[in-house]
Formats: sequence, C-alpha cells, structure tokens
Amino acid sequence: MSGTPHIVSDVMTRDVACVDRDAVFKDIVRAMQDRKVSALPVVDGGGKVVGVVSEADLLPKEEFRDSDPDRYTQLRRLSDLAKAGSVTAGELMTSPALTAAPGVTLAQAARTMARARVKRLPVVDAGGRPVGIVSRADLLKVFLRGDEDIAEEVRREVVGYLFPTQADAVRVEVRDGVVRLGGRVRDKSLVPVAARLVRAVEGVVDIEFRLDHGDEADLH
Repeated sequence: MSGTPHIVSDVMTRDVACVDRDAVFKDIVRAMQDRKVSALPVVDGGGKVVGVVSEADLLPKEEFRDSDPDRYTQLRRLSDLAKAGSVTAGELMTSPALTAAPGVTLAQAARTMARARVKRLPVVDAGGRPVGIVSRADLLKVFLRGDEDIAEEVRREVVGYLFPTQADAVRVEVRDGVVRLGGRVRDKSLVPVAARLVRAVEGVVDIEFRLDHGDEADLH
C-alpha cells in the first residue's frame, strides 16, 4: 500500500508568535491578545523552545490577587501559588516544552496531546527552534476531507490491495466520512483486516460492511 498519512507540517500554523524568557507578565498578556492565541512558546537566547506559557499559567495571578489561602490550599496549590507570584515568562512557563517535529504524523501528534492533556504543540526543527504550532483544531482538519477523495483511496489502497481479483465486485460508498463496503467476497476472514485498513484512511469517521446473500456485518 502506498497511501501517505498527513504530517504535522501539512496542517500547522507557520506564523507562530513566541516570547523570550524575560518577557514580563503584561507583555505576555498583550501578545496573546494581539495574536488571539491562548498560549505562546517561550524561547531562549538562541531561539530554542524551552517552555510554553498559557492562559492557565497566568490565571493564578488574578485568582490569588486578593486572597489569603489557608494551609491546605497552600499545600495543594503550591505550583499555582508560585505562578501567582511570578512576573516573567521564564518563571511562568511550563517546562520542559512538549514539542513535535514537522514530520510527525497527525495520529502521533494527537496521541501526544491526549496523553499529556495539552491543547497545542510547538513544532520545532532539528535544533529545537520553532517553525510552527499545531493545535487540536488543526488535527481535526483531516475530517474535512471530501467523501469522494476518501472513497477513491479506499478503492485503491484497501479494496485493490485485499481483493485484487474481486475489486469490481466490491462497492465503496462514503457519506459524511462513513465508509460503506458492499458486495460479495470469497474470504470473509479478510473483513476485519479491511476494517482496520479503512479506519487508517484519514478522514474516515466510521465503517460499515454490507455483504450480499443476506449476510450483514456492521463493524464499529
């Protein structure tokens, strides 16, 4: 099979705003407002990404502005209290930065975000310098792929691969990203394999198999 998955550089925002470690609190807020973003990569003197400062890192400043937290809160929110007293990006940032390379697949980037529970990843070159940023919304762009484009890839990369002598007997229909395969196949043991391969096609939301002779298998 020759299908090539999309990679981070296909969907990332290339015009990425950064702040240096010495950027002060108000400048960070101003940069977020000007660029309409909720987080900024933090770079060192050599331009290498060393952390990320987000709205979540800034909010403790307001939350604890006029409060006197009790001992329990002090122990439970030690990190937030430290950030409430911080004034520079270097003090406020989450570090080390979780980053992605431009050639990482969208699936790999999605797994990294999900496991770390982050909303975005700075994209860096081999030297750690920022070349873009990728967000959850960017990763979801793949589901905007057209139905006919998906159908053509399924016909070529799945049906043609698994059923080369029966390709004309297998119908491929795609609607709103849901792939439906119908027709007659001699070796039904290949159905689970087909399901796995179809799900690997970018933009696929779900898959259903409708087999002739009254047999029906819906795989979800």
